[in-house]
Amino acid sequence: MFEQSAVQRFIPLFCALLISVPGHMAWADEASGPKSLWHTAPNPPPVAQHPTPRKPWMLRDREIELDLPLLHILKDAGARPLPRMTIDLFDNITPELDVSSTVSRINDTAVIRGTFKPPVQGDFTFVITGNLLIGTIQIGPRIYKTDHIGNGHLRLTELDPDKMPRD
Repeated sequence: MFEQSAVQRFIPLFCALLISVPGHMAWADEASGPKSLWHTAPNPPPVAQHPTPRKPWMLRDREIELDLPLLHILKDAGARPLPRMTIDLFDNITPELDVSSTVSRINDTAVIRGTFKPPVQGDFTFVITGNLLIGTIQIGPRIYKTDHIGNGHLRLTELDPDKMPRD
């Protein structure tokens, strides 16, 4: 009778384990859900100057902070597939990004374009330079922008397209 050595018995078990690990890792990532690319800044710094008057086409705004590790993954054109990402707009609207194009430049700048996963219909364009994200988001008739307001701080603004000046 031929007896299998411990090594011969271990090889099929080891191979089965290796095959199943990536599937479990992907499943664990899916189960954790998408992560938000930004969130509301908890304590915006006090403004030393008088705030600029709100323009008539600005409906509302708030200061936001980026998730920097997620931002760097989004900016890296070679980091595919991307983890699931959402953006936090107003009124608990958190659409999930569906990136269709990433163009990275040598000067640490990337242009990211895409749409949103169903049921949300709309599109976005982000320009990321270093740790800053400037972008335009359109969902239905609603338009949102992110702007740099100084010292690495960003502001999310909802705009009224009917009141915006024409070019």
